Amino acid sequence: MRNRFDWRSRLSAVYAAFPEAPCKPVIGITGNYGDQTCKLAEGYYQSVSQAGGIPVIIPPLSDTDAIINILDRIDGLLLSGGSDFNPLYCGEEPSPRLGGINSRRDLPELLITQLAYNRQLPMLGICRGIQTLAMALGGRVEQDISSLSSVKHSQDADRSEPTHSVVVEPDSTLYNIYSLQPPVASLFVNSFHHQAVSAPGEHFRVTARSTDGIIEAIESCEFKSIMGVQWHPECLGDDGQPLFQWLVRQASSYHDACRLHRRILSLDTHCDTPMFFPQGIDFASRDERILVDLHKMTEGRQDATIMVAYLPQPQAGESFASKVAFPVNSPLEYADLIFDKVEKLAGQNSQYLSIARTPAELYANKQEGRKSIMLGIENGLALDGDIRNVTHFARRGVVYITLCHNGDNDICDSARGCATHNGVSQFGQQVIREMNRLGIMVDLSHAAEKSFYDALDVSATPIVCSHSSCRALCDHPRNLTDDQMRALAAKGGVMQITLYRGFLVADTPDEATVLHAMAHLEHAIQVMGIDHVGIGTDFDGDGGIRGLADSSELINFTRQLLARRYSESDIRKIWGGNFLRVMAQVQEQKR
Repeated sequence: MRNRFDWRSRLSAVYAAFPEAPCKPVIGITGNYGDQTCKLAEGYYQSVSQAGGIPVIIPPLSDTDAIINILDRIDGLLLSGGSDFNPLYCGEEPSPRLGGINSRRDLPELLITQLAYNRQLPMLGICRGIQTLAMALGGRVEQDISSLSSVKHSQDADRSEPTHSVVVEPDSTLYNIYSLQPPVASLFVNSFHHQAVSAPGEHFRVTARSTDGIIEAIESCEFKSIMGVQWHPECLGDDGQPLFQWLVRQASSYHDACRLHRRILSLDTHCDTPMFFPQGIDFASRDERILVDLHKMTEGRQDATIMVAYLPQPQAGESFASKVAFPVNSPLEYADLIFDKVEKLAGQNSQYLSIARTPAELYANKQEGRKSIMLGIENGLALDGDIRNVTHFARRGVVYITLCHNGDNDICDSARGCATHNGVSQFGQQVIREMNRLGIMVDLSHAAEKSFYDALDVSATPIVCSHSSCRALCDHPRNLTDDQMRALAAKGGVMQITLYRGFLVADTPDEATVLHAMAHLEHAIQVMGIDHVGIGTDFDGDGGIRGLADSSELINFTRQLLARRYSESDIRKIWGGNFLRVMAQVQEQKR
């Protein structure tokens, strides 16, 4: 018989090969509290271990420094069961039928859930945990369901014994992970609760109910790996394992995406955050008024963005000064003011943020642990009709100029214009050649089709479309036809898929989602090849869709790419490598 007390033999086995253990996703489990003790039923950590994860118990600490450091070290979060929430946390007075609350758990779990949600961490809520998801993320909880239910929801039978059924939505994650098949759409579950989610909130949809209509399961409606169930799968043995296996799989995917982002540089080639400067935004806070800030970039593993000075195109009879919020005398002055503010913003956060003007500076900033902002111009109106101002903006470090916006200007006709020049004007040809000479990329997003082909003929360097999508999938004049895309690729250029709903699903009531963006990306890859695509979100300029709503969610884009089996090399190209190749080529031609 083996000597079970010979612990050193187990240690020797650890060091008999390298590495010491395979890498597995770490699942944090919120601990219960009672009798001055943090404790946890063994079913939770045994189920996580059996599913292939590494369980770690999280004590009920409301210290946000502790919570954030924990979240930075785990790959998934399991919200465990337990007693009732204090209803005052959702603005309700306690019902006489409220059960025992656990004041040590409530605040820590509400905090950790919101912070985990912002970081896109996979989450599974069990019993109290599903209620935690609802309480933390905008839903509602019924304090006592006894007057609403006709099914017994608190069993006397052993915890391993299912005592009632739940009806599962056919198109749900829950339906799929249990491999349910029509006409079967039910599971048998155990039950130990007198509270339940009464309204899931905007972030979730209901995916299972008991036969009396009580909500028994919810899942993210934002393409996030978040699910809650009212029963206790950790007590159901093999029948409960699919839920833990799902959590571990999602945590593994999240872990892989995070590791990948440490190796690659992620660049969003178009954001309009300066449009919110008149509102006094704070880039160093998690400012709900904007979609891009230091917190959201960090949560979404975004390294860099090209922040543009957007100049609205005046209509006939309008002055430019009447179109902007700051008192300026000219488009040139306005663009300079915006760049001054961007540079001030970077200076105020210099430990974490830097202006970059070349691909080399981007990579250096990443290596030194800083985010990067590059400067762009959206609308060549900023040149104020003077070719000498191309030199001015080159000296400021502008990496591209979008030749026009929604309206013809003195450079070229817009996709939303009236063919003033029948393409690129003579002045526009001079501008393009001067941009070539000074190493500034020509951006043809917003350009009319004739302007596009004219510019492609004039430019001696590859051209970019910093935020455009595919007309074959969404018939909008701002999008590129397949022929335009082929011509762009043939000249070495790149097209960056944008996240504006109207360029993804025009003329339909459907909401644009991450799946629409992926469809545009994959169509562009099919037409142009993997070396000519990327992403330009248009965040804070009406960009942002379900599943990719702001910078914090951009890691979900990477998870979509990994799920589709794109290689690291391909993901590196999509996440800015292609665009930076063109930038480097254009800057190398500078004379």
